[in-house]
Amino acid sequence: MTADREELDWNLFGAASRELAEQVAVDGYTPDIILSIARGGLFVAGALGYALDVKNLHVMNVEFYTGVDRRLPVPIVLPPVPNVVDLSGARVLVADDVADTGATLKLVRDFCAGHVADVRCAVIYQKPHSTVSCEYVWRHTDRWINFPWSTLPPVVQRADQVLDA
Repeated sequence: MTADREELDWNLFGAASRELAEQVAVDGYTPDIILSIARGGLFVAGALGYALDVKNLHVMNVEFYTGVDRRLPVPIVLPPVPNVVDLSGARVLVADDVADTGATLKLVRDFCAGHVADVRCAVIYQKPHSTVSCEYVWRHTDRWINFPWSTLPPVVQRADQVLDA
C-alpha cells in the first residue's frame, strides 16, 4: 500500500472475497441471485458465487468511471438490461468492487426496488463518502484503489478509442 493508494493483488483479493462471503454467511443471508455490477463487480460476484454456493449470477452493466477520479455526471445502465421478471421475488446480493460515491450501487438498488424480496450489497471496499452503506464490506478506505484487474493498461486498444494524431 502506498501513502495515497490501496494495493489489492490477486492473493489478497482471494482472501478478501472469502472473508466477504463469510460475513454474508454468518449474517444468515442466503441470496437466490448475485447481481454483479460490471466490470469490477464481476470478479467479486464470481468469488461470492462459489463461496456461497450460488449459481444464479446476473450482470448489470453500468458506466460511471471514465478514468482515475473521472466520471460521468450520473451512472448509466448499458444494454442488455436485466429483465426484472428474472429478479422477481428473489433475495438479491449486489456485488461490486468498491462503493465510492455510492451512485452506481444506488442506481442498481433502485432498479431492484419493488421487484425483489430483499436486496443487499457486498463490496470489497467502501469509502466514507459513499451515499450507500453496504451491508457487507471487507475494508473501509478513503484512498484510490489499485485493483489487480484494472491497474495495467489493456493489451489491445479498441479502434473506437484511438485518438487522431
